[in-house]
Amino acid sequence: MTETTVAATATEAPLDYPMPRASGCPFDPPPQLARLREEAPFSRARIWDGTTAWLVTRYEDQRAILADDRFSANPLRPGFPMQSPGVAARRTNGKRLPFISMDDPEHNRVRRMFTSYFSVKRARALRPRLQEIIGDLLDGMEAAGPPVDLVSSFALPLPSLVIAEILGVPREDQPLFQRESRVLISMNSEIDDVLRAIDSLTDYLEGLLAAKERDPQDDLLSHVLADHVRSGATSREQLVQDAILLLIAGHETTTNMLALGTLALLRNPEQLAAVRDTEDPADIALAVEELLRYLTIVHTGRRRVALTDVEVSGQLIRAGEGVILPNDSANRDATVFDNPDSLDVTRQNARHHIAFGQGTHQCLGQNLARTELQLAYPALLRRFPTLRPAIEEDAIRYKHDAVVYGVYELPVAW
Repeated sequence: MTETTVAATATEAPLDYPMPRASGCPFDPPPQLARLREEAPFSRARIWDGTTAWLVTRYEDQRAILADDRFSANPLRPGFPMQSPGVAARRTNGKRLPFISMDDPEHNRVRRMFTSYFSVKRARALRPRLQEIIGDLLDGMEAAGPPVDLVSSFALPLPSLVIAEILGVPREDQPLFQRESRVLISMNSEIDDVLRAIDSLTDYLEGLLAAKERDPQDDLLSHVLADHVRSGATSREQLVQDAILLLIAGHETTTNMLALGTLALLRNPEQLAAVRDTEDPADIALAVEELLRYLTIVHTGRRRVALTDVEVSGQLIRAGEGVILPNDSANRDATVFDNPDSLDVTRQNARHHIAFGQGTHQCLGQNLARTELQLAYPALLRRFPTLRPAIEEDAIRYKHDAVVYGVYELPVAW
């Protein structure tokens, strides 16, 4: 596409974003994104508050922007395109921003306080505990007998238990952060409900931190309190907001990926068999990367705002203009992935996806998420080799209204 053609698209009427998925295609991004990749890779999009931002649909352009420090992740900067009224209220409520919403060098300084807890080495060391939790949950499913809801019985409790143990959140308190996180990731939540949920989690975590100061344990929150809050490297208020982020991101993404990925495999029996029957961990790892690419559950676009005038692939983005990067579009880019709309668990370059983002803000918990999924999918499919949905396709409720895509429940039988 020539620079002249790209520039011409900017004069067209803005499109409403997010866009609806096609009826009967729950695993595919909105079809308009494919057209835009070909015809108008830089276009103007109108969001919920009537403002417009650049919608950037191609893989290479998204990678370039996500790796460019001239684009800010700070939602308090003028021109930043918020996902919803609730997200806007959450980010402008006067509390500290979590590290994911900071720019470097501050982002990197705060993030480093947590990186060792989510390293490849730490994820590998957690494998025996993950296998134990997975086995217990599958035992519970088997004892309950079909039909059971895969979400509430397996996909939700697995990552919830894991992130709670890492942070040091008591098991009996998990329903609280699960309940409040549902409010915070919904794009339809009322502002008052969002603010109440933030206050609820803030109050809870402040109390939990006070308890850990009195009686430290071998967990992330206790160690960060001792190593970084006490030294003044970060504040208690900052740790509370970062802990909220870790609690929500640590279970919502993996929960939805596990349930939706299982459903996608059930709809593709040959792909399911390849995951279930292999004994090679490398095959499983490849399958997980393909599911991450194919589904891209963070489906409302990563958001940035230009700090200065920047030219990307011939398109000038001016200082103060917002940018929306729908990673689900990039991960279906045919210039990178052959036959991108097909699920192929043997795809050799699947790991080139950007489902975890790109650049300095790439997902902190990706090593843990990968390990959970690599263990959970084959364990589930081998325990229940005749697993199948227990409801009709048109009865499944998809999370079109949430920042993280998935299913609300998935009754299964075997």
